[in-house]
Amino acid sequence: MLTISYVVFVDGNKVLLQLREGTGFMDGYWSIAAAGHVEPDEGSMDAVIREAREELGVELRPADVHLFISALRQEPFIGANEVVDDFYLTTCWSGTPQIMEPDRTADLRWFDISHLPQNVVPHERPVLLELLQD
Repeated sequence: MLTISYVVFVDGNKVLLQLREGTGFMDGYWSIAAAGHVEPDEGSMDAVIREAREELGVELRPADVHLFISALRQEPFIGANEVVDDFYLTTCWSGTPQIMEPDRTADLRWFDISHLPQNVVPHERPVLLELLQD
């Protein structure tokens, strides 16, 4: 089973999204700004801290990252029949988020949570909309 960790950056009523490009998965869709596979011998929380640094150039402290939703989904075309998605939230980080992997990200932008773009990765949209309920 594959685990993918995501970190949703929240600033007031806005969330940070990246426009996927060159990844081979959901290119042309807006996605949670930092996410990735949990490496062997790595915890899910450690993965979001690493991904935030690698993809956005920002530093997170474990005390500032909180598990929001964990979900199981079927995703046979990425090489794993079952995927666990761990979605974390943060409102506090060090540094300014920026595109660190320009070959995989076409744009990086803050969106009002109540006005998300139409082309958000389908399994991520319900998680983002859940923020409206909190």
